[in-house]
Amino acid sequence: MSFCFNDANVAKIEALKKRYPSAQALSLPCLWMVQYQEGYISLDAIDVIAEVTDTPAMEIYRVATFYTMFHLEPTTQKRVLVCKTLSCKLCGSDAVLEQLKKHDVLVEHVECLGSCGTAPVMQIDDVNYENLTPTKVDAIVEGLR
Repeated sequence: MSFCFNDANVAKIEALKKRYPSAQALSLPCLWMVQYQEGYISLDAIDVIAEVTDTPAMEIYRVATFYTMFHLEPTTQKRVLVCKTLSCKLCGSDAVLEQLKKHDVLVEHVECLGSCGTAPVMQIDDVNYENLTPTKVDAIVEGLR
């Protein structure tokens, strides 16, 4: 296997083992750690998580593919999550999506980002950008370069 958790994540896993009722409960935290460490979740990483959590690799894979926030392939493009729920839709998320198509970013239309009062909203690297307009979208994306 070519994947290894870095030292900081190994320490986090050891600390979490004391808080969780079983090793299997570490599946989601381990998936997050891999994604933050590597930028995506490889099949080698899934095998390592399976060992750490004493869970069949297919179960870890099933969890990783169920949730839209996990990525199983690397990308060179910046990922931009755009909320597609009612509040954002009513407040202009369609215009946000159209504006994002003009930029070299990977747009993912996702369920609620938890910021309905400041719709429309998008998220980049776990940072929410709220009360969006097409002009704000251009400024945000240009600021990423």
